[in-house]
Amino acid sequence: MDFSNIAAALRKREYDVSCFATAKEAAAYLDAAIDGQTVGFGDSLTLLALGIYDLLARHNDVRDPAHPREGEDFYSTARTCLLTDVFLTSVNGLAATGEMVNIDGTGNRVAGSLYGHKKVYFVVGSNKIAPTLEAAAFRARNVAAPQNAVRHGYRTPCARKQDRCYDCYHPNRICNAQVIYWQKMNHMDMEVILIDEPLGL
Repeated sequence: MDFSNIAAALRKREYDVSCFATAKEAAAYLDAAIDGQTVGFGDSLTLLALGIYDLLARHNDVRDPAHPREGEDFYSTARTCLLTDVFLTSVNGLAATGEMVNIDGTGNRVAGSLYGHKKVYFVVGSNKIAPTLEAAAFRARNVAAPQNAVRHGYRTPCARKQDRCYDCYHPNRICNAQVIYWQKMNHMDMEVILIDEPLGL
């Protein structure tokens, strides 16, 4: 995939952008760029696919809800991730026009992506890219969210039928908040990592 137009749209919105052909190349880049830091993860299958946790944990203090330490659970680890120097996450949809979309049920991913860190990395596979903001938002709600509900074993209508969002009131609803990143947050260092491989949901 030619990322040149998407990268230009993101840079116009003040993000730094790095493009890679493979997840392995992106992981090596992040491993070299992040050293001696406290690092938080945003519960991302994209990051799991990169295998970046093991790489960074060799020379950083890494906290990841998918790898809770002894005596901790998902929620206590997720809170710790909000206080790290660096935060890594993905998005559910990226418009070719440069807007990004995330849907969250618990809030730890979107909270960590918006404020408080020295650096935030958004790691995005080619499957997340949509032509417009409307299409990216549709993807987040009707493709990524139902698949994530299935992954967590929830019995929401979208997980049972696996076709779209039903705007339900289920206690395990996974789309309680939607964030549109119109532009880089003020006073934040943010970089988008584009990878020419399908990664995550």
